[in-house]
Amino acid sequence: MPSESLHHIQPLDPSRCPLCGQANQCAITAGLPPQSCWCMQTPVSQDALAQLPHETRGKACICPVCAQPSDRDSTTA
Repeated sequence: MPSESLHHIQPLDPSRCPLCGQANQCAITAGLPPQSCWCMQTPVSQDALAQLPHETRGKACICPVCAQPSDRDSTTA
């Protein structure tokens, strides 16, 4: 049996970045077309995406600040 307990994790808010907790500015969450989202015109850090907890992937977008590629980030989505 795993020693980690998931009971202390807060419910996922799809309008918040799962990395920092700030508003993710997701167009889809706001009811707008996906093409209008900031992430469709901005490079997204693969390193940031790799940091997403497995249980949040595909359920909440990261924010523009966390999505910014760093100097050591070799690839972007």
